[in-house]
Amino acid sequence: MLILLSVAIAPSLALFSYFYLRRDIDSEPSRLLLYAFMYGAVLTFPVLFIQHVVQEETTLTAQSFWSGPLSAFLEEFVKWLMLFIAIFKQTRFDDPYDGILYGASVSLGFATVENILYLISFGIDEALFRAMLPVTSHALFGVVMGYYLGRAQFSTNYVKSQIALAFFAPFILHTFYNTLLYSKTEQWLIWSLFMLALWLIALSRVKQAHIFSREYRMGNHPLFEEKTKKRS
Repeated sequence: MLILLSVAIAPSLALFSYFYLRRDIDSEPSRLLLYAFMYGAVLTFPVLFIQHVVQEETTLTAQSFWSGPLSAFLEEFVKWLMLFIAIFKQTRFDDPYDGILYGASVSLGFATVENILYLISFGIDEALFRAMLPVTSHALFGVVMGYYLGRAQFSTNYVKSQIALAFFAPFILHTFYNTLLYSKTEQWLIWSLFMLALWLIALSRVKQAHIFSREYRMGNHPLFEEKTKKRS
């Protein structure tokens, strides 16, 4: 059991360490990131319960057309809602990149518990597949979600649209992921291209968050200038 838990947790720890070490400034309290991770872990159980009830009480199955979007909607909505209520509304980010760290933390908390439950049910032989696809994709969805929430905290205009994008962008990406997953395609070229695209999208958000942060701290970003004018 100890080996299984280690194998299940290792991918999440590695991914979080990667994004944590990419921060520009050492500002975000580790305790808050731990809380975010725990929020995501706790969310796993109601989400799995609701998914089970929906499949049992309706005609939807894991292979049906609508199960992909519905599953993506449920998972990304509860993560977005938790981030918005427990983190975004309660915490003032020191840096736009903080949103990415919080988003990754919540998503990896969810992915870790889901991964543990899956490996307990189906065995450690699935560990490599789980690490490469489900766990990694959850982390990258969280990066995209957190990026837009981070932008929203430092914007004076289009705040609501940034908050909406924090949900809809990962939801759309997750829907594409589920469509491939439920089609049971074994064409690794397709999966490789999808995951490559997902990584490029997430890393572009990381890059933009760093650019935004540096310009904001230097006072060169248009949003900074707009805020300054309003205060003067």
